[in-house]
Amino acid sequence: MLKRLIYLLCGVVFIGLLPEVRSQGREVDIDDIVVRGEDVFNIHVESGDSALREVLRRAFRTHGQYQLVDRGREADFVFEFEPGDGDRVQLSIKSGSPPEVLYEETVSGSSIRNAGLRAGDVAVRRTTGSRGYFAGKLTFIGQETGHREVYMSDLLLGNRIQLTNDRSKSVSPRWSPNGRRIVYTSYYNTGFPDIFEIDVDSMRRRPLVTFRGTNSGARFSPGGDRMSMVLSGEGTPEVYVGDASGRNAQRLTDTGGSVQSSPTWSPNGRELIFVSDRDGRPQLYRMSSGGGNARRIPTDISRYCAEPDWNHANPNKLAFTAAVGGRFAVAIYDFNERRSRFVTEGPHDAIEPRWTNDGRHLIYTERRADQSVLAVLDTETGKTTRLSGGGIGRLSQADFWIE
Repeated sequence: MLKRLIYLLCGVVFIGLLPEVRSQGREVDIDDIVVRGEDVFNIHVESGDSALREVLRRAFRTHGQYQLVDRGREADFVFEFEPGDGDRVQLSIKSGSPPEVLYEETVSGSSIRNAGLRAGDVAVRRTTGSRGYFAGKLTFIGQETGHREVYMSDLLLGNRIQLTNDRSKSVSPRWSPNGRRIVYTSYYNTGFPDIFEIDVDSMRRRPLVTFRGTNSGARFSPGGDRMSMVLSGEGTPEVYVGDASGRNAQRLTDTGGSVQSSPTWSPNGRELIFVSDRDGRPQLYRMSSGGGNARRIPTDISRYCAEPDWNHANPNKLAFTAAVGGRFAVAIYDFNERRSRFVTEGPHDAIEPRWTNDGRHLIYTERRADQSVLAVLDTETGKTTRLSGGGIGRLSQADFWIE
């Protein structure tokens, strides 16, 4: 067997030797696997644990490069996930008829469910060459109690934990790069918007930024040592950057009357993209993280562009929300091509996009008059999978994190 993995992506061929693969002390050879950017693999997911099998089936349904089939003989790959001792899952990847084992690995996690999702990510990496996102975590705003509170969960909304019980309005929760802190804005206690922090390990909450005026839009830099935010204490809402606790904030914009919002960091932490209505309507602007020389991004797709999120796996792409035809949709701007395209369609609003770690999928909010749900979008195929529905209240403003 040739031990080669051939990727045919966007018409370019990359050929490289597979690293030596060992399972249970024996060497396992993997036949040539041809992966094209447009390929969709038929897969069959098996497990002796019915709950684990359903979780993994749900996870793979969110990925546009996989199509689930009921019988193994119709599958390009059979993925087997078997619980082991402790919080471990044994992954076996099989192919052919009769099925031949191509790869095996034992994966550990914080629970059997988490280990299974981690094993699913291994299966994604081994069959596509791309990173998996199934084991990621979400923080979001939920209204199950009738109030806007901060929650966290796994990607599929399992292990859901309510982090706040403020009985107030909370918005825009954001993970720290190490996943141990969440910052958000709340009207708790004072009735004015202030920035708070939750320590995920201890579940303790403390106020970070409580200046006079509006304190909102907090977001950690990629290195976790700085925080961008929007403050209005000196007049109109402007972009500031402080340290990781929001102190020593330096003002980066001075627009003389316009409104700024939603600063997002570049992958290298050297730039920020934010929203400003300085030209009359909300548009996206790019500037150094040290401030000055803000330049409008030529999205040229809508007179209303907001809620940007820079793709840290592919810095050439920026997701954002744009108004179109009386509703809102998610769009992607390509910095190389200097043009935008819509990636959602339909009669309902699609807002608040956030990239996952693979640079291909987005978590966003699908908003209707009577419902608000979270969804996963595969930006390559256009496949959308709703993560939430009735029974747990309106959900919105999700942020994604993975180890």
